[in-house]
Amino acid sequence: MSPSVHRVLRFTGLLLALIAAAAGLVAAFLALVIATDGAGSGFLAWSVTVTVAVLAALWRGRRRPWRKRLVPLLPVLVAAALTLSVCIPTVPTARRHPPALPFVTTEHWSLATGSRVAVYHYPPTGDGPRHRAPLVYLNGGPVRGISLLDHRFLQRLAGQGHDVYAYEQAGGGRSDLLPMDQYSITRSVRDLGAFVGELGARGKGRADVLGFSSGGVVLTRALAEPAVAARLRRAVIAEPGPMDGPTARIAGQRGRPSARDIAPAMTGPRSTRVPRYAIAFGLLRLGLLSPGNGLVGQAEGDNAFTAADLGSDTASAYCARDAHRIPVEDTARNFSFSAAASLRVQETVEDSPSLAPRLKRSRTPAMLMIAECSSQVRQWETTVLAADPAVRRTQYMPGVGHHMWNGLDDNDRRAAAVITAFLQDRPAPLPDYPTRADVPAFLRDHK
Repeated sequence: MSPSVHRVLRFTGLLLALIAAAAGLVAAFLALVIATDGAGSGFLAWSVTVTVAVLAALWRGRRRPWRKRLVPLLPVLVAAALTLSVCIPTVPTARRHPPALPFVTTEHWSLATGSRVAVYHYPPTGDGPRHRAPLVYLNGGPVRGISLLDHRFLQRLAGQGHDVYAYEQAGGGRSDLLPMDQYSITRSVRDLGAFVGELGARGKGRADVLGFSSGGVVLTRALAEPAVAARLRRAVIAEPGPMDGPTARIAGQRGRPSARDIAPAMTGPRSTRVPRYAIAFGLLRLGLLSPGNGLVGQAEGDNAFTAADLGSDTASAYCARDAHRIPVEDTARNFSFSAAASLRVQETVEDSPSLAPRLKRSRTPAMLMIAECSSQVRQWETTVLAADPAVRRTQYMPGVGHHMWNGLDDNDRRAAAVITAFLQDRPAPLPDYPTRADVPAFLRDHK
């Protein structure tokens, strides 16, 4: 072997050893971040990792000439620089609320529960009859701001004579944050009760409520709480998630194919391209960091998270046939989502006992809406139908995905017609399907 080849091999071996050492230190840092739950914005894990690594490098090089003593420090310096980027925020750490909307006034109501929520009111318009009961909208998420696409649908409902109120649940959109340990499905239900109670105190009477996705979960659980249900006139449960722990553990089937894996990738900035947020959100999603971790605070995480970070989740709310025409649901200025608080609420649902015994006592007239291309597990939806004897009507919505009102074709008009017909006790635009007796065949045939 020639001397030049030998030198190249030695250099390559040294370089690989340095890379392996740096990678090992990065792995040790991440392990400490997990062990300390990100304490001190990750600086605790960083300082321990770097201090121990520097001392170890100095010990290893103690008998070498001073120039060679620096070699063991090289991977330490590389690893220190890489891991330091995980500890330094790149967005404000104090909450930045979205700016005011130009087409509707944002009010803030302080509820009896202690939550301070952003409220939007669309008074009835149009030439048709006015509906006396207020209609309250609970959006999905959980802990997500109301999208502009949803605001347009609420305006349509108001145009059909509904007196529409919507509020962003605590921590979402323009609503105030809660301490992380106060987020729970129980708190969400209590907030709904306090909100419709406030409407009653303002002379509005009992309310109709439309709950979509996780908002449908809040509404379903509210129907099992007599004190809250007494304030509701009618309930529309649209595409609900799992209502309790046993339901959440069902590994059932979904609807017809969605656009999840075939739609073009979402464009726009992603916080997950920044090491700090990629690691924080990744570990959070894997359950290796708690929702209240010390690495990225709730406000900073809300400020950092973008619509593009949702990835294929947005596409999963549309039918496969719509993969290349998925509408823009929101703007970057209006988008708001708290990943940590959302996970915390979902955990409390998954940890909750069966709701069925209490839901069987429900007497509030309810309607269930199910999408053809639903990304939800079918049994999450049919469990509500089986458990709640007050579900009077089920509307299977053909040609739409999880986000049933989406601005495409006549989907908004059809969804509004179904909702209005039920709230006004008029004949349904679609067959009452599936009924409780239809569920086995429905699960077999609609997948």
